[in-house]
Amino acid sequence: MHYRTAAALALATAPIAGADSHSTSGASAEAVVPPAGTPWGIAYDKAKTALANLNLQDKVGIVSGVGWNGGPCVGNTSPASKIGYPSLCLQDGPLGVRYSTGSTAFTPGIQAASTWDIDLIRERGQFIGEEVKDSGIHVILGPVAGPLGKTPQAGRNWEGFGVDPYLTGIAMGQTINGIQSVGAQATAKHYILNEQELNRETISSNADDRTLHELYTWPFADAVQANVASVMCSYNKVNTTWACEDQYTLQTVLKDQLGFPGYVMTDWNAQHTTVQSANAGLDMSMPGTDFNGNNRLWGPALTNAVNSNQVPTSRVDDMVTRILAAWYLTGQDQAGYPSFNISRNVQGNHKTNVRAIARDGIVLLKNDASILPLKKPASIAIVGSAAVIGNHANNSPSCSDKGCDNGALGMGWGSGAVNYPYFVAPYDAINTRASSQGTQVTLSNTDDTNSGASAARGKDVAIVFITADSGEGYITVEGNAGDRNNLDPWHNGNALVQAVAGANSNVIVVVHSVGAIILEQILALPQVKAVVWAGLPSQESGNALVDVLWGDVSPSGKLVYTIAKSPNDYNTRIVSGDDGFSEGLFIDYKHFDDANITPRYEFGFGLSYTKFNYSRLSVLSTAKSGPATGAVVPGGPSDLFQNVATVTVDIANSGQVTGAEVAQLYITYPPSAPRTPPKQLRGFAKLNLTPGQSGTATFNIRRRDISYWDTASQKWVVPSGSFGISVGASSRDIRLTGTLSVA
Repeated sequence: MHYRTAAALALATAPIAGADSHSTSGASAEAVVPPAGTPWGIAYDKAKTALANLNLQDKVGIVSGVGWNGGPCVGNTSPASKIGYPSLCLQDGPLGVRYSTGSTAFTPGIQAASTWDIDLIRERGQFIGEEVKDSGIHVILGPVAGPLGKTPQAGRNWEGFGVDPYLTGIAMGQTINGIQSVGAQATAKHYILNEQELNRETISSNADDRTLHELYTWPFADAVQANVASVMCSYNKVNTTWACEDQYTLQTVLKDQLGFPGYVMTDWNAQHTTVQSANAGLDMSMPGTDFNGNNRLWGPALTNAVNSNQVPTSRVDDMVTRILAAWYLTGQDQAGYPSFNISRNVQGNHKTNVRAIARDGIVLLKNDASILPLKKPASIAIVGSAAVIGNHANNSPSCSDKGCDNGALGMGWGSGAVNYPYFVAPYDAINTRASSQGTQVTLSNTDDTNSGASAARGKDVAIVFITADSGEGYITVEGNAGDRNNLDPWHNGNALVQAVAGANSNVIVVVHSVGAIILEQILALPQVKAVVWAGLPSQESGNALVDVLWGDVSPSGKLVYTIAKSPNDYNTRIVSGDDGFSEGLFIDYKHFDDANITPRYEFGFGLSYTKFNYSRLSVLSTAKSGPATGAVVPGGPSDLFQNVATVTVDIANSGQVTGAEVAQLYITYPPSAPRTPPKQLRGFAKLNLTPGQSGTATFNIRRRDISYWDTASQKWVVPSGSFGISVGASSRDIRLTGTLSVA
């Protein structure tokens, strides 16, 4: 079920030469030499031929941004006309083309992950790539694997794919394959340990080596395996060294251990030095200056550093080779690449993917007395400002980069936000569907409790909309400076639901949120019959919601984070100083399992309108204990990616309607391994089944999936003993168990 292109398969069989992981200076490390005949190998051959025609000024122009606002894109480099190389155009972001007036507002990564549908995730990447290329952009600044989301309040969690590194890694690989399959360069960001917005430009993230590898680097390995063109280093420090000049994470981990042949760019103005960053493994300075046009650390300064022998010419040649190779790898050297124009309409039929992900990412949390799907009620009340279009949805100038929570919510705020070409609000879609069936709809489009109660009184059903928002730290919204101040619904959402519940006994709560909120006050109300976690649906919000509320489809989304009963049940917080990552491997469900804390809704949870039965667990294994010893290929040692076990489970739809089930496989390590979370996600499969139909979920377990990072030997090691295999409908709803024995 792990999709791999033919290119990735070719790379996986051939080692990367060079890459001396024991070098003490980035300058003395051998340049990566991808094997001949592979996609990267062919691209490197072209890049080295081109390199021979460039002088130092040309090379420095390729690796240095021209400066903030120095070109049409958020990042621009100098062209090298003698080799036909353009001014490279880099543009946000992870869910489409920032600042464009002609592109699709794709669903955020967190919504895509909530579908657990690798085909939809890959298609989303492909459609993003098509719009990027058709807009004349070379490099899209996404997808996001960091923040991973260890802290539920962290502002940018919504841009990524959830808190589990396995799920995020699969989603990264699918997305990158999609983007680059159509000729755009993808960027895996933010590397690494960038887990909060508060003090992000000064904080030091001090994680131990095992945690770094098993949690935070894990999805970047999937990105590298998918041939990602570039990686963006982050603002923070890593163990007291700035991420963009940290040789251990840039050279040793990323380029040597993971065999990354592409280039590392800075986050915007995340560079602090000329020489140290170059020698540590940085390849491109973005945007080339600070946001005032000053602090130009490369450009002429890099030229001087080379001429004074502080940065070897070979290091600059390596930077240029990597950047040019990514350009060749994605076929951008071929004639006819579109000109830059972000007002060009490039949407095609891509809204179909937006609607499908918005719909299939909806998680049904509660459905008492099967109140859903709706059964042609005579009257419905719609309550809440989030049901209608406001400044967020209408691209208001007062809501720049989506820095407001006014009206219906479709994404968080910051550089990862885009303009909506249109926005289907929940009320509009509900009113259209309900009216077509003769249902009377009453609207209270504010968060006023009296108005909401009045609208709800006497109606068959009342649907209340509540939100929680977050984003990037350069914008403060309602007192939230990127990160959320708390895990409560915004705009007195609890009080609004309570008021409506006081006037109506059939209340449905729809949550549009960037991440977990505490639902206890809402769930304590017996009148609240259903909770629909609609996440961040983007431009097709109302249509996707109606698809589920009226039962056109059965909900099939599953949570990609834990919803706790209390904020105190989480073991992570936004910190004001440096972050010691004292929780180690034990974040989100891994902590709840380890500490034996019962969540309100666990990771992987989601209800359906039908029922699924699990049977016939089978485990076949050829796994052997010991370290991975394969030659390094993009992603890491080649044998890490070999399948060593296959687990199958039969799943039957025993209900009355068609539905899709996400079967999840969790692995428990044997006692011989160092301390490890009780269960870790290591497989999932989504099966769409008609009533009475059965299907087989197949989980291919790679050597990597049963390894731990041994800090002493600096290798991935499979421990000996009996691994526990748990397959079920969530991380806590385990239906079948078995064992995998490794000698």
